[in-house]
Amino acid sequence: MTEPHPSILFGNTEVAFAYKSTNQLRKARFLFKTINHEKLVDWGTRFVEMALRYRFPIVKNIFKSTIYEQFCGGESLEETQKVIDTLGKYGLKVLLDYGVEAKETDYDFDEAARQIAKAIKHAREDDQVHAVSSKISGLARFGLLEKLSSGRPLKKKELDELELVKKRLKKICRAANKYQVAIYFDAEESWIQSAIDAFVLELMEEYNVNQSIIFNTYQLYRHDRLEFLKSNHATAKEKGYRLAAKLVRGAYMEKERERAKKLDYVSPIQPDKEATDRDYNLALAYCIENLDSITFCCASHNEKSNAYLCQLIEEKGLAHNHPNIYFSQLYGMSDNISFNLANRDYNIFKYLPYGPVKEVIPYLIRRADENTAVSGQMGRELSLIVEELDRRRRLK
Repeated sequence: MTEPHPSILFGNTEVAFAYKSTNQLRKARFLFKTINHEKLVDWGTRFVEMALRYRFPIVKNIFKSTIYEQFCGGESLEETQKVIDTLGKYGLKVLLDYGVEAKETDYDFDEAARQIAKAIKHAREDDQVHAVSSKISGLARFGLLEKLSSGRPLKKKELDELELVKKRLKKICRAANKYQVAIYFDAEESWIQSAIDAFVLELMEEYNVNQSIIFNTYQLYRHDRLEFLKSNHATAKEKGYRLAAKLVRGAYMEKERERAKKLDYVSPIQPDKEATDRDYNLALAYCIENLDSITFCCASHNEKSNAYLCQLIEEKGLAHNHPNIYFSQLYGMSDNISFNLANRDYNIFKYLPYGPVKEVIPYLIRRADENTAVSGQMGRELSLIVEELDRRRRLK
């Protein structure tokens, strides 16, 4: 079967931006033009971070009505509901992410666990919410995760700290199981990822018997993750539970390479983009060959990979809305992929962060940094927006 060209599947801008007004598109055009300038992004994000720290209300209002509005649902679940309802009208569900990051105290970690449990209960009551997302580093101190990943023995105080982390994870996973709402755990930096994998796979073994509640994330820009995915699957089959996998390319490439160079060890990152693309598509093919024991999500902004998965689904004669296959993109990006997939009845959800403006700053700074590092992504977003604005202007 001939692979469909991505432009055939994802080129309809009328479908992609039907949910946005012309004024909203103009605002998005300005934002993506800005994000396309790396130095401007670096200066602007640091300035906003400082301004919000010192509580400049005008800066907060400007920030909330621009970059925050583009990538976040709202400051609370209630405020986020408007976005959830809008996306639902076009056949898209959401994955709720309480986007507070970079915390280091037990109080903050307990509050994050409480917010995640609240989101899980909300998801149970709202059919438009597909699942919730969590970062283990939002529930545990980064230094503890790093020490666990290194294999160094923990001190008594750290062992007590570890028990609190496990209690938080149990709390939110029990809620997910009770309400039958999936929870996706993000992948993070390689030097804390071993601890994250250990936590998530243990939870998967407990809760994923005959269901897919706990998802682990595999960053295929790492050269070892394809084999790690296969190894995890073999273990899941042996122990009698379903592997649930979110497949991403990765979010920390520059940081990973810089650290490897600084500390003089072999970088975990693939040698080039071609190797990443190859392993990503091989992971898609592997998962679709094992749907009897794997549930997976293609969480990618890459049009070719999304088109490739559509091709695999067609070749296998599978329903577009097969219950073990999902697609996902970030809210505020790749609407041409998301809305055109929804228009063809694929299972598609938007990754939707929410939380207080000031608290979500670290997430948005990381998102801006990642976006400027992805070659061509911002240009592609901008060109699609311009194309749709031109189309609307011609209709007048």
